[in-house]
Amino acid sequence: MALQGQERDVRRQLLRKVNEKYAQYVHEYIYQRFLYRYLTRRLAANDIVFLNYGYEEDPPMGVPLSPPDEPNRFPIQLYHRTAAQVDLRGKHVLEVGCGHGGGASYLMRTFHPASYTGLDLNSDGIEFCRERHNVAGLEFVQGDAENLPFPDESFDAVINIESSHLYARFPRFLTEVARVLRPNGHFLYADFRLTEGLAAWDAQLADAPMRILSQRVISPEVMRGMEKNSQWWMTVVNALVPSFARRFALTRGYRFVWKTYEDLRDGGLTQYRMYCFAKA
Repeated sequence: MALQGQERDVRRQLLRKVNEKYAQYVHEYIYQRFLYRYLTRRLAANDIVFLNYGYEEDPPMGVPLSPPDEPNRFPIQLYHRTAAQVDLRGKHVLEVGCGHGGGASYLMRTFHPASYTGLDLNSDGIEFCRERHNVAGLEFVQGDAENLPFPDESFDAVINIESSHLYARFPRFLTEVARVLRPNGHFLYADFRLTEGLAAWDAQLADAPMRILSQRVISPEVMRGMEKNSQWWMTVVNALVPSFARRFALTRGYRFVWKTYEDLRDGGLTQYRMYCFAKA
């Protein structure tokens, strides 16, 4: 019986490694090397620089924005609220999963860190960022969230917004964040998980080599941002889909967005959270 139990444990370990390898393959080849490069090629022509769901409070945040930033108010507000958990002025900041760089540009211009580095695995996205965002002190680097190409203790703060749910080895990412943070540096983090995975998420965050200073559920604020940002979704669908297929795609696209919205309701299938961590 003991031998059979050992055999089951071995099979479980092998299956876990296969699943981890499969998840890594899906992340690296399907999402990053195909899907997100495709998104960049289609969306760059429409100057779409944000890829998150958005955020709005009640009463409204009313963050003062310049006319060029105003069309992206709700995605910007997710960045603003996440970053504002600490004072970034004069700090050296890294954003992992910077997408099309809109958040990096906004935070550099608004919060005035000494430097801001945006990193993403999508090489097409990084090329777009370098061409689109010409801001002093802002640079973009192509690289892997699970193997950050920076020396130990390089940054005062690391930001990660609506990206980590795609990482095949999330605990590895957390270890890398702690490695590149300086002592007393901060990890500013916002993302979502399916409710069935919340216990695993909690355990992974608890095991991270950082301490949680604050956390809160922001699903209602994200839902409100989605409500206010419906025109953005129409722009994205129109940019992604050829004109002959847009009527069908628009219907399907809104169904997808509405399903996400419904899942974020209290007791639904998805929960969105915001965190602030500190490195000891």
